[in-house]
Amino acid sequence: MVAVVGPNGAGKSTLLQVLAGLLQARGRIRWQGRDLARIPFLVRGRTLSWLGQESHADFAFPVREVVAQGRHAWGDDGHGVEAALDALDIRHLEARPITELSGGERRRVFLARALATGAPLQLWDEPAANLDVRHALEVLRLGRDLADAGSTLLVSLHDLRTAFRFDDVMVLDQGRMVGFGPPEAILTPELIGSVFRVKASPAQGLALELP
Repeated sequence: MVAVVGPNGAGKSTLLQVLAGLLQARGRIRWQGRDLARIPFLVRGRTLSWLGQESHADFAFPVREVVAQGRHAWGDDGHGVEAALDALDIRHLEARPITELSGGERRRVFLARALATGAPLQLWDEPAANLDVRHALEVLRLGRDLADAGSTLLVSLHDLRTAFRFDDVMVLDQGRMVGFGPPEAILTPELIGSVFRVKASPAQGLALELP
């Protein structure tokens, strides 16, 4: 699990979109030695999954149908849809039109769609946005379970405290990577002050965990 952090405008969302093949890159992006631009779209859909910041829905598809869209690259086989509904605690919403849900509920639906892809590379842009405390912690635990099972996750965040739950952290500033490695080694008061223009001091804060 890699947390991608940086101030507003640092390039976090842009980086994830480039890695997902949604934006043109000036250089080359390689996935397991292959040029991403040369990987067919269906194969790419089985390889990586993208969760954007937006939780807007234009069409009133039932929740189950939205989650099942994650299986398009697999021929709409429906595999993993049930598990994704349960993992994001949205089983009770499966028949409801997504347009009738709250922002946090829609967020969980789109996360379930990303999970249903079964892709080994997950790119999540602010996955906990609009989520309450319990569901935000469940998303972190879900990410950890995926990583422990062999998946790779790149997750953009704004909360530096949450970044300490990740294996590594990538710090961006003005479109450049200025730090990468274990959070304890990278997120020093000096780097935080330089990048985020705030003063950081070690302190024991409120630690929240799932029961």
